[in-house]
Amino acid sequence: MAEQQQLTVQEAVDSMVKSLERENIQKMQGLMFWCSASCCEDSQATMQQVHQCIEHSHAPLAQAQSLVTSELEKFQDRLARCTMHCNGKAKDSIDAGSKELQVKQQLESCVTKCVDDHMNLIPTMTRKMKESLSSIQK
Repeated sequence: MAEQQQLTVQEAVDSMVKSLERENIQKMQGLMFWCSASCCEDSQATMQQVHQCIEHSHAPLAQAQSLVTSELEKFQDRLARCTMHCNGKAKDSIDAGSKELQVKQQLESCVTKCVDDHMNLIPTMTRKMKESLSSIQK
């Protein structure tokens, strides 16, 4: 993928992640710490009960982080598959005797389409993740 296109995708994904962190993850972290601290206030609880309580407090945040990581991996995999398809088409064109300049232009056009298509998926992916994160918080 061309450097500028890669940078554009990276900036969009970084922006999405920062938005998710600011609007969802930070609240969950605060709740997790508050919940964990309250686990330690029960003077009647055994150490095992306190540890179970703390683990229970951490579960929603761990689930949220897993969700975000999984969605980002799927997005990255799809984009990589798309660009690999472009590379395959370019190799086929070279093998078929097409001129290098023509193949290079075809490759750039194909990769640009991949990037544009995946950039258009980011808002929907963001909305979907925010909905999922909101349901975890409840």
